[in-house]
Amino acid sequence: MPATAMSIRTARRVDRFSYAIRNIVTEAQKVERAGKKVRYLNIGDPIQFGFATPPHLIDAVARAMRDGHNNYTSSAGILEAREAVAADFASRGVTVSPDRVLITSGTSEGLELALTAIVDEGESVLVPSPTYPLYTAVLAKIGAEPLYYRTDPAKHWLPDLEHMRSLITSSTRALVVIDPNNPTGAVYPDEVRRALIALAEDHGLMILADEVYGDLAYDGSIAPLATLDLDAAIISYSSLSKAYLAPGWRAGWMAVGKTPRLDAALAAIKKLADGRLCSPGPMQYGVVAALTGDRSHQATFRQELRARAELTTARLNAIPGISCVAPQGAFYAMPQVALPAGRSDADYVLALLRETGILCVYGSGFGTDPAQGFFRVVFLASLSELGDIYDDIAAFTGKYLG
Repeated sequence: MPATAMSIRTARRVDRFSYAIRNIVTEAQKVERAGKKVRYLNIGDPIQFGFATPPHLIDAVARAMRDGHNNYTSSAGILEAREAVAADFASRGVTVSPDRVLITSGTSEGLELALTAIVDEGESVLVPSPTYPLYTAVLAKIGAEPLYYRTDPAKHWLPDLEHMRSLITSSTRALVVIDPNNPTGAVYPDEVRRALIALAEDHGLMILADEVYGDLAYDGSIAPLATLDLDAAIISYSSLSKAYLAPGWRAGWMAVGKTPRLDAALAAIKKLADGRLCSPGPMQYGVVAALTGDRSHQATFRQELRARAELTTARLNAIPGISCVAPQGAFYAMPQVALPAGRSDADYVLALLRETGILCVYGSGFGTDPAQGFFRVVFLASLSELGDIYDDIAAFTGKYLG
């Protein structure tokens, strides 16, 4: 066979890469091709469920385009956006200079830049279980190891500090903290947050503080983790995707703590950022509008989410065989089904999809044990639609467990 007829092999790192939230859509598409309507509860995209981007953000981006701001920006982002991020952190109690802020293509890019910058192949990073699968996907790609630390549903999904401490080795480089949490909806009290910082400082670990849902805790915005120790080695992340209802813009930011211990990491992150040129330019003007303009939509959005969270918790806990810890923020819940022996969380989720057209994500896609029966629900649909969905989950689960 001539060389030109041979299939081009793929890199081994691709075999290590998995992102369950998107991967399961392939199964949903098969169900749709068979003629069944699919109700997508797998991706946390408020726009798909009728929520709207604030008009002043749209105006700012459109105006930037019309004014000719369609060029490459600096790799760190336009100065106005970095200054707006720094000022927003200052208003929340964290002093950070604009030259320690980067504007990124969503929080996801910022997290990948930091992990790539500080974690070598064969080293490890502490991530919660359940976790947001971007972390494990990136770690797989760079040849690093996730160390899953337990979060306990019996204690409102709070981290198990002793278990975390038992996992740390000389090759552990960083600790991931997602608060408010995706996928569980947990919100960590300050005593837990302080303990996480202390543990990281004791072991010389950098903290990646994923605070995308910080403004979507139902009782009001959560202060950045860095407010509890301004000299800790913390990189803080957020974006326009969730609290500002603009996920498709891929506009996020990262703020590197002021401690000189992070200077080398900051330089490495900026070096990597240079290689991808910049994040989308016009959307960076949306960051300025978001952080300096009207945020009244957030109070309304939080009220909507609280109502959906309460309905979700009540309805799922009323289903025999399912239990659900009440979320305190964001728009996710992580219920657990008491699986029959020999069945996995993926078995349940795929059967639910094929029978009812309801698409959730199995818990093992977030790092839980497949036999434990966890699955994630996105509850952004209207209350009436959620009511119908939970009716169908109840009917299906009764048959599945029966």
